[in-house]
Amino acid sequence: MTRLLTCMACVLLAATTGFSQSAPAELKPWDRNAFDFETGMLWKVGGDTTFNYRIIPFIVSWRAPEMFGLHFRNGSALSVRNKLSAMANYIETGSENRYLGFSASPSIEWWSPNLAWSVFGGAGGGVGWLDAQGVPGGEGQDFTFNWFSQVGVGYAVNRNWSVRASAMFQHMSNGGQTNPNPGVNALGILIGVSRSF
Repeated sequence: MTRLLTCMACVLLAATTGFSQSAPAELKPWDRNAFDFETGMLWKVGGDTTFNYRIIPFIVSWRAPEMFGLHFRNGSALSVRNKLSAMANYIETGSENRYLGFSASPSIEWWSPNLAWSVFGGAGGGVGWLDAQGVPGGEGQDFTFNWFSQVGVGYAVNRNWSVRASAMFQHMSNGGQTNPNPGVNALGILIGVSRSF
């Protein structure tokens, strides 16, 4: 009887230790995918155009899991991720009415030790199409290049959702494909939400 109880105890011990699977570690924010939706207002701050541009951007971005980063002992991290964006700009004042574009950039993020706050930034560019009107001071053609830089802060409401606020600079021009080439420089603020998965 003693031998049977000993064997049963050994089986139970093995089942609860060596053969049990531990729960997977929870992924950190930078190890997950994220979709961001941002909008705001951009005002003309330069360029050769004579129009006083005011632009309302609508931007949807995908941020991939971390490419590389520095993870510190206190739980904070500096992370670099890929970011792809699609934008639909409503041009409230200016010679054109709309702009559809795509861009790519790194997303450089510092996360606080408690993972609630992040400071992010990045710069990149891409291509797009607008409805050029062929008027003096407006863009010379529909096909344009875009370049942007952005810096902001994020706050995690819970594990999956966060809110974001940032400053953004955007440049649109046709890269000298027409003469004149009145590029538009615009600066403003964005607010948004982010969903991690």
